[in-house]
Amino acid sequence: MHKKLFIPGPVEVHADILNAMASPMIGHRMKEYAELHGRVTSGLKELLFTNERVFLATSSAFGVMEGAVRNLVGTRCANFCNGAFSDKWHDVTLRCGKQADAIRFDWGKPVTPEAVEEVLSSGKYDSMTMIHNETSTGVMSPLPEIAEVMRKFPDVMFIVDTVSSMSALKIPVDELGIDSCIFGVQKAFALPPGLAVFTASEKALKRAASVEGRGYYFDFIEFAANDAKNNTPSTPCISLIYALDCQLRRMFAEGLENRWGRHNDLAGYVRGWLTDRGFESFPAPEYRSQTLTCSRNSRAVDLSNLKKSLGEAGFAFDDGYGKIKGETFRIAHMGDMTRADLDELFTAIITILPELA
Repeated sequence: MHKKLFIPGPVEVHADILNAMASPMIGHRMKEYAELHGRVTSGLKELLFTNERVFLATSSAFGVMEGAVRNLVGTRCANFCNGAFSDKWHDVTLRCGKQADAIRFDWGKPVTPEAVEEVLSSGKYDSMTMIHNETSTGVMSPLPEIAEVMRKFPDVMFIVDTVSSMSALKIPVDELGIDSCIFGVQKAFALPPGLAVFTASEKALKRAASVEGRGYYFDFIEFAANDAKNNTPSTPCISLIYALDCQLRRMFAEGLENRWGRHNDLAGYVRGWLTDRGFESFPAPEYRSQTLTCSRNSRAVDLSNLKKSLGEAGFAFDDGYGKIKGETFRIAHMGDMTRADLDELFTAIITILPELA
């Protein structure tokens, strides 16, 4: 039995996407692939509001997150950590042999522009990493305000994970001055996992060219050389790129403003449903994610039993992540989801827990 996915990724994949993935295979060095690649990267530039390079990598997003560290950290990196995945990025930075410090915030709290300015004012760092939308806690940090601070530090690489936010709201990469914007496709893009997308500013490419030990698979300079030919350094996941091509067409047909509005509407709908039933938000209201809601288990529900029962009813439900598992739960509302999808989940929850009706 297929469980309908309401977890924070992977999310449900539309039939049009699955059909696109069944397209006949082509060689990745054939002109047909170059045409596909060029069309996809052009669409991504429009979506990201960027004129910089956009690269496709056959990997999870963490592969490119490691790649960004290996390419862009020269002397020392400030890893801003406010949840499980930003904590992991710090660990990855150290494992790459880089000098780095973790600037930690309590789980449920955002990265703040004040903290970024204070840390970078020390002059110790030539790069920083942050996660825009920390999936483990449902916290969305104030990226535009942080970007404004980053303008004061033009020599510091601005490396941002938008894995669970890109395409759900407007993130104008060039306007924000992001040097490397990284995301996967299994969350708000609503594709199967296995493809990562990342940007590289000219400043980032210049930095990469001066850094030793970049490796090969995620070498930004290799990506740039191959991008000039509408290609990738290594064999790409062609079926997923067909899927991305299809999804970009669907996104533009829906209209970006409409897509952002739908995500905003879904976020409000889930928050309202939970609030009406006595569940409190884990993050402060002004920092709640637009793509998933992380709620406190204010009603002391047996979340593990709810998860099991929902699974038996055909729904995949998340009962919290890491050290806040059981204390919180998360409901995704991203990708191609609609209110009708959420109503299916809510009806199933009420059937299992009639006291929430």
